[in-house]
Amino acid sequence: MQIAILAHEEFPGRAKTALGVLRYSDDEVVAVLDRDNAGQRVSDFVPDVQDAPIREGMADLAAEDVDALLIGIAPIGGGFEASWREDVRTALDYGCDVVSGLHYFLEEDEEFAALAAENDCEIRDVRKPPEDLTVSQGIADQVDAEIILTVGTDCSVGKMTVSMELARDAREAGHDAAVIPTGQTGIMIEGWGNPIDRVVSDFTAGAVEEMILEKGDEHDYLFVEGQGSIVHPAYSAVTCGILHGAMADKLVLCHDAGREVIHGYESFALPDLSTYVDLYENLAAPVADSEIVAGALNTSNLDDDAAAREAVDEYASDLGMPASDVIRFGSEDLLEVLL
Repeated sequence: MQIAILAHEEFPGRAKTALGVLRYSDDEVVAVLDRDNAGQRVSDFVPDVQDAPIREGMADLAAEDVDALLIGIAPIGGGFEASWREDVRTALDYGCDVVSGLHYFLEEDEEFAALAAENDCEIRDVRKPPEDLTVSQGIADQVDAEIILTVGTDCSVGKMTVSMELARDAREAGHDAAVIPTGQTGIMIEGWGNPIDRVVSDFTAGAVEEMILEKGDEHDYLFVEGQGSIVHPAYSAVTCGILHGAMADKLVLCHDAGREVIHGYESFALPDLSTYVDLYENLAAPVADSEIVAGALNTSNLDDDAAAREAVDEYASDLGMPASDVIRFGSEDLLEVLL
């Protein structure tokens, strides 16, 4: 499928959904829409993902060249920006499907719903959870697969990327591994999953468990995409639900190099790394013997490879366990302790 990705004024830094799709999706990206960087290319900013031209808007594309428009931004709160409306309207006029991971459901927007019906196209709100979810039974640990969960020191530190990289590299090494997608980007890439941050609180652990039960006897390893952070003032409930629902065997602690305060909540300082190890393991303990065995450090904000390597080595030393930037330096050291 040929897709365009909307990422106005946020590419590449805050367009993590766009970057995830560019890096892992099998779809062909024909353009990224970003008014600020129109006329440039994805490769001018990010060298290791699918390349595509950057256009000012959907109107710069021909209808026959694109099958779907994907909203590639996930702002805090998941709202819909009024300035995006023209691009969505144009896409639907073209007969393109629209895929969104926002909390604002486009299929419930009267104008968009009417245009989709008129032009025989589909609006897919991937953050709309199924209606048949229920509470956890506490049985995710009964599947045959080893369950590995990425957890974070904060939101937006790379948990989805680490999950995808570890699963892909495990498969390339000959292991039978799959991803359990819990967020909008993972769901868009994998084509299935439960959007955990939109699930009723009582059903959060159950929604994770349901996916593990569905896939756990088909694969040897399940890499569960983590969300948020256990210390996050807004998202900790989602993190706890995934931690208890997954009943993971092993955890990978993800961190962003140099980050000292919580993203979007800068009055809250990040605790010491040892605090996270104790928090995650002790919180999991009544449900599962989950253990942090490796660390993943996002060094994308460091231009120099030597500085990035030094940061990774320091992170590994502070944790007392193997660590890597899986994009920059690969995942071999992590997989050695995970598989």
